[in-house]
Amino acid sequence: MKAIIPVAGVGTRLRPHTFSHPKVLLNVAGKPIIGHIMDKLIDAGIDEAIVIVGYLGNMVEEWLRKNYSIRFTFVNQSERLGLAHALWMCKPHVKKDEPLFIILGDTIFDVDLQAVLKSPVSSLGVHEVKDPRRFGVAVTENGKILKLVEKPDEPVSNLAIVGLYFLLHSEGLFSSIDHIIENEMKTKGEYQLTDALQLMIEQGEIFTTFAVEGWYDCGKPETLLSTNKTLLLENQPGTKQYPGCIINDPVFIAKNASVENAIIGPNATIGEHAVVSDAIIRDSIIGNDARVSHIMIDHSIVGNNASISGNPHEINIGDYSEIRVR
Repeated sequence: MKAIIPVAGVGTRLRPHTFSHPKVLLNVAGKPIIGHIMDKLIDAGIDEAIVIVGYLGNMVEEWLRKNYSIRFTFVNQSERLGLAHALWMCKPHVKKDEPLFIILGDTIFDVDLQAVLKSPVSSLGVHEVKDPRRFGVAVTENGKILKLVEKPDEPVSNLAIVGLYFLLHSEGLFSSIDHIIENEMKTKGEYQLTDALQLMIEQGEIFTTFAVEGWYDCGKPETLLSTNKTLLLENQPGTKQYPGCIINDPVFIAKNASVENAIIGPNATIGEHAVVSDAIIRDSIIGNDARVSHIMIDHSIVGNNASISGNPHEINIGDYSEIRVR
């Protein structure tokens, strides 16, 4: 089966890290965000992916081709006019009426995807939320979706659509997107996938929902750190012993990282070729090739190739930065 993965977003809420890296390549619990997604897709039997790239898209393509052997097609969305528009650009690469699985590139999830892909009808992943105004939501009755609403001003349902879409009939999807683009049907200034799916429902397509209990947000520094903690707790990667160090699991330390005279964890990720010495690191993500010494950091993100040393502070610095705290 074929997956479509939109990853063209700029990731403004994760700056300064996304000035030099696309959001989906940020490290969480030992691998880039999109790496967690790809592993789930491949385990479920996905053997082909269309990846919609934009900002720093060459880095995404290079990383995916280097780390995965499935068939990739990369589509560049130079003008961001909404998710429906992004998917519409994939139309030439999809066979007539073949089923599709669409997943947003910053959505790390925990669900039985094999069961979802065997569904006899189209189905959308949903998660109960307290404030549905930030999401597209599904109004349901007896398990069937009656209506979809994009970011409702007034709550009509607490079932948020979380970025996982199984579509049994791709032809119906593209026909609906054609219609909303030809008729300039925009919601909040963009061509919304929710509107295209609603049109499919109105034309008779049956949609159900599947619950996504494990749904991990990576859109902001605080949620990226929270997701890092959750994934480390769930996976509990084995950690070797480091002389002169105390390791408080769960942590992830890359095999080629150097850790000396340090206390690491809990809930810490140390990236490839990072060097940590005389430091205490907890609830933090340390990027690849970063250097951290003579400091205690907590609830912090240190970018790739960054260097930090000094006294205890809470920090959020981007790639190639250098800070000395005295």
